[in-house]
Amino acid sequence: MNRVDKILQNKKYKEHLERIENLEMMRVYCKHHMTHFMDVARIAYILNLEEESGIDKEMIYATALLHDIGRWKEYESGIDHALASQELSVEILQDCGFHKEEIKEIGDAIAHHRIKDNHPTVLSQYLYRADKLSRSCYSCKSIKACKKFANEEVPIFLY
Repeated sequence: MNRVDKILQNKKYKEHLERIENLEMMRVYCKHHMTHFMDVARIAYILNLEEESGIDKEMIYATALLHDIGRWKEYESGIDHALASQELSVEILQDCGFHKEEIKEIGDAIAHHRIKDNHPTVLSQYLYRADKLSRSCYSCKSIKACKKFANEEVPIFLY
């Protein structure tokens, strides 16, 4: 997991995380920080093992660590954070030794992580599912104000 370690140490990556942290300081809803990223990575990896998909662990962790790094752009300019995260991830992945094909697959998964259907790859599907499963919405104190559930009941498992 050498390249994943490089992501965690990457200067640009750390800058994106800091910007998100500053913008979410007063946020009462789910935050986009390392705990969330690692939860998503671990859940996606478990899905991969359970379904015997054979996706490389490093690919799963890299995708999960980078899937929300564009959150600050959404807060500042309204751009969809999935697309912003895809864009921001390219330079980081290149700096950390990922190949062109891997960067494309990771980028596609990141760009689709908010879309329920039509995933271009299994990695994309796992990222979507893990992102939803990582949230403990059923025990959230802000659930009644969350726009995510404005017109529906809160499911315990969000698959």
